[in-house]
Amino acid sequence: MRWPGYSGYKESGVRWVEKIPEQWDTISLKWVSRRYAGGTPDKSNPAYWEDGDIPWLNSGSVNDGYITEPSAYITREGFANSSAKWIPENALVMALAGQGKTKGMVAQLGIEATCNQSMAAIIPKPNVLPRYLYWWLVSNYQNIRNMAGGEQRDGLNLEMLGSIPCPLGSVEEQNAIANFLDRETEQIDTLVAKKRRLIALLKEKRTALISRTVTRGLPEDAAREFGLEPPTRFKDSGIEWLGEVPEGWAVKAVKWETSVQRGASPRPIDDPVYFDDEGEYSWVRIADVTKAGMYLEDTEQKLSELGSSLSVKMQPGSLFLSIAGTVGKPCITNIKCCIHDGFVYFPRWKGEPRYLYYIFASGEPYKGLGKMGTQLNLNTDTVGSIVIGIPNDEEQLAIANYLDHETAKIDRLVEKVEAAIACLQEYRTALITAAVTGTIDVREAAA
Repeated sequence: MRWPGYSGYKESGVRWVEKIPEQWDTISLKWVSRRYAGGTPDKSNPAYWEDGDIPWLNSGSVNDGYITEPSAYITREGFANSSAKWIPENALVMALAGQGKTKGMVAQLGIEATCNQSMAAIIPKPNVLPRYLYWWLVSNYQNIRNMAGGEQRDGLNLEMLGSIPCPLGSVEEQNAIANFLDRETEQIDTLVAKKRRLIALLKEKRTALISRTVTRGLPEDAAREFGLEPPTRFKDSGIEWLGEVPEGWAVKAVKWETSVQRGASPRPIDDPVYFDDEGEYSWVRIADVTKAGMYLEDTEQKLSELGSSLSVKMQPGSLFLSIAGTVGKPCITNIKCCIHDGFVYFPRWKGEPRYLYYIFASGEPYKGLGKMGTQLNLNTDTVGSIVIGIPNDEEQLAIANYLDHETAKIDRLVEKVEAAIACLQEYRTALITAAVTGTIDVREAAA
């Protein structure tokens, strides 16, 4: 939908926005708001935290956008013995520092609360509506981060916040913009949420398809397409995750079909002598496998001849499995590469590598395996002890080809939905910016 513009514009006088409506002004936050940081009572003192009744926020609270629940409660004694301060309901809070994307994020309070020292309270004066200011700050998230070194670890401070410029129309215009953006972004967010749920369902369908095929064999129609007789008789595997498998399949632990060996690398691995941009073998990190799909096509680094001579070499077509970081992620390499001890590989597997890949990709073999905290704990012994159903080589190949085809169809659907989400998010961002800068006039639309 095309929104109308204002009748006339003028130069804004600030870098963040080129032009604003003629009747608007531009002013720094230090002239239209109070700003102060919070504080954290001594966490080693139980008297400051146990049975507290004063709402307190940590930096991660800003991720909510609109805060209605505190991160914790502090006691009145903790409040009195710290630099924590009350922040009124409807005021804004901004993260001055924090991990990842937190720095520069802003939220509005739906409750009266206190916050930690890595957050700033922003209390607008009567001529600035908090909700309008919220949307202005959201639209300039990256500009605000750049004031403190962008993606670097440097933090924002109150002086920086005070220097943030803000275009201001009348209170009535601010209210119209805030109402318009609340309504429009809610509609967009609802649509994005539905699409994310669709992606989750498609991925569940994909996993269920893989799991069913590597335990029950090909569906009847698919089996006949590959010139195979569909399985009609089944036997109990004795393994919970496998259940009943086709009668002709072997049921064996992985270690009885192949050795399970761990990768290796030179030490210390960060020594430049082990790397060479012109090297024959690529160096595989956990991050490379995490972002890869079924196949590893490229990595960020290559090993020198010395580095590769001290590592485990993998040839194209070889399967390996991560046992650290993104635990349990299988990958087939399409390039010559070397893997470290965060991976295991299967040098004597004589069957179809893609069949074994799909077994691990289903996630089913890991159910019931030992865990350390919430992290799946895999090693050569646990991977080798996994019991799988093994059809003959012809059926393994047919299953792999069938799953390649069927999962590709699902993956294409997921890609389309993800592209639609990206477009919606881009539109959302552009709409917010256009409204808070007066590029579009939403006064009638917000009525």
